[in-house]
Order: sequence, then structure tokens, then C-alpha cells
Amino acid sequence: MKNYQKGEVVKGTVTGFEKYGIFLSFDEEYTGLIHISELSDHFVKDVTNYGTIGDVIPCVILEVDEENKKLKCSIKNTEYGIQKDETIDHGFAPLKKQLPIWMEERKKELENQEK
Repeated sequence: MKNYQKGEVVKGTVTGFEKYGIFLSFDEEYTGLIHISELSDHFVKDVTNYGTIGDVIPCVILEVDEENKKLKCSIKNTEYGIQKDETIDHGFAPLKKQLPIWMEERKKELENQEK
């Protein structure tokens, strides 16, 4: 049986999702959770953007509950978390991409009305 330590980097297998986080399995005994607040420094709209069931995710242990065999984990500021963040539009990024398209569409509508 592995002896998990706070601050240790471990790999967990994704077993499920809830709006508030990602559930992981580490071995026959230990399970864990990456709370939504520990996925990114950015707003997280959808936790499933950070993995799929069966993925093996490297994460940092924040707390060890030996009695219940549970680990609280984080991927913030890990290579895995940073790579995932780079593929996700955060904040106003989607609006920034869409705004020029909307403006061009509206411009064409107005031009057609003038004809």
C-alpha cells in the first residue's frame, strides 16, 4: 500500500465528473477529487474540458485523509493544467473571436437594407 504525502505529484485515473470537480482513482484503496477551484486560475465553465473518463492525470496532493482513503488534489500550475488551459477559451476570449464576425454580418445586413 502506497503512503501518500501532501505536496507529492501523483497520477490518478479519471473516474467521474460533477459540476464541482473531477473524481480520480489512485489505486485499489485511494480515491480523490480535483475541486473545480483547483483546475485553473481562470473561470472554469465545464470541468470535462480538463479530461475524460479513463484519462490518467498528474496532479499535486493538497490533503491526505488516511481514515477515508481520500486525496484532495490540484492541477493548477502543473504542466498538465497549463496545457489544458491553453486549449480552453477563458473570460472574454470567445467574445473577442466572435465580435468581428458579428460586426461584418451586421454591416452586410445594413448594406442590403440600403439597396
